[in-house]
Amino acid sequence: MYVAPSLPSWLTWWQRPFPDANTLLLPGRQPALVDTGFVGHAEETAAWARAHAGNVDLVVNTHWHCDHVGGNALLQARGAAVAAGTPEAEAITRRDAGCCAAEYLDQPVAPYTVDLPLDDGQVLRLGDSDWEVVRTPGHTPGHLALWQPEERLLVVGDALSAYDVGWVNLALDGLDAAATALASLKRMADLVPRVVLPSHGPVPADPAAAFAAALRRAQRLVDDPGAAVWYGARRILAFALMIRDGILAEEIEPYLHARTWLTDAARLLDLTPEALADELVTTMLRSGAVVLRDGRLHAAADHTPVAAETLRVPYPRAWPGAGPR
Repeated sequence: MYVAPSLPSWLTWWQRPFPDANTLLLPGRQPALVDTGFVGHAEETAAWARAHAGNVDLVVNTHWHCDHVGGNALLQARGAAVAAGTPEAEAITRRDAGCCAAEYLDQPVAPYTVDLPLDDGQVLRLGDSDWEVVRTPGHTPGHLALWQPEERLLVVGDALSAYDVGWVNLALDGLDAAATALASLKRMADLVPRVVLPSHGPVPADPAAAFAAALRRAQRLVDDPGAAVWYGARRILAFALMIRDGILAEEIEPYLHARTWLTDAARLLDLTPEALADELVTTMLRSGAVVLRDGRLHAAADHTPVAAETLRVPYPRAWPGAGPR
């Protein structure tokens, strides 16, 4: 029987289904929000934060994927500052075309800026408590965790959950990305947290067991790079189906053939993009991760619908302030 660990009364935790990341709210003298969900639900995120804490002064992103930064632009327009790990903060400031891997993954992100770059060991006042920034690269190069030593709380982003570890992008981040993620997991496990707050799924009932399982899983990705590539491809496709209310069966392969992430994955697996697209769809249908309904392929995992018009935001290469490409 699952028993959730006790959380301090001075924080509010929102476990959210895909395509949103879980959200941590810290009311107090400096109301802060850790991760802001998907752009299609930005108004919902802002309304929830306002209802529980009034204005948000600071947004902290564990990393820049679309399910973590989707409410940044709206909250920033309403007065919040945004803080993020230094590598990602610098890229956002430069307006790199690859920001958030948004175009690469075909995952929309509304334009935002980073006001406060975060470095390892930096202490942040969030609400009425102090949190230490812990650099945990792997899932992305700028991924970070947040550590609250008095209560032994650890915000882990996508590094791990009660049931899995974050996927790694060997094509963009190098073949050592899985080993980097494993090292980050070991660093977090060494903190011996009382409570682990993940970006997806429930708060693990047993943090030590969750870390042990995550370390085993991450080691397998290090030992088998092909498995790491397949794992990432499945996660990316499932997310694409979630945010688009599925994709017509006759359009799925042309959609995949046009994706850079699929071309890169095929190269790493020594397959043609066409062969990978066919095998990816076939295996996900067979496993039940994808279902065919009314002529559309849908992700089987629980997720919240997204209004199509909310996806119409520019890729970072067209964000305000971006230079010529």
